[in-house]
Amino acid sequence: MNDRFPSLVAETLQVAGWVPGRRDDDRARQWALRLAASAAPDGRQHTVVRAAVETYAEFGGLLVRPQGDGEQIAPSPFHLDPFLVGQSVDTLAALAAAIGAPLTPIGEEGDGTGILAIDDQGRVFVLDHGGDWFLGEHVDEAITALVLGRQPRRVRQDGTW
Repeated sequence: MNDRFPSLVAETLQVAGWVPGRRDDDRARQWALRLAASAAPDGRQHTVVRAAVETYAEFGGLLVRPQGDGEQIAPSPFHLDPFLVGQSVDTLAALAAAIGAPLTPIGEEGDGTGILAIDDQGRVFVLDHGGDWFLGEHVDEAITALVLGRQPRRVRQDGTW
């Protein structure tokens, strides 16, 4: 399909509705504004980083269900919709403090077991019951890791991985 993703990843994304050039800037802006406007009970709000808006524009709404055994771990389904994890302000704030960068939710992983988030540099993380994990330097790398079942790196308390 293209050289951006490995063929299995591109095929899996295509089944989910993605094609090269897919883009909905109106949805991305609306999601960013809606997310920034919602507040936790204590009044804190999500920080919306540019990388999140770019992710919403290209991949927003996709429900991706990888098939197969995975390279290192079982591939993980994910749904790129930040409102599935919108109540994650406190959780993301703790990881953001550890890594020294603001985080924005971009969706859920594992049918709701993990929160997918992206920082202002485009790095993608997943937060789940087992800890905080670094998925990739950019969204393409993170999507590839999830689809192919690549082991993410654990984020340590000092914010490194």
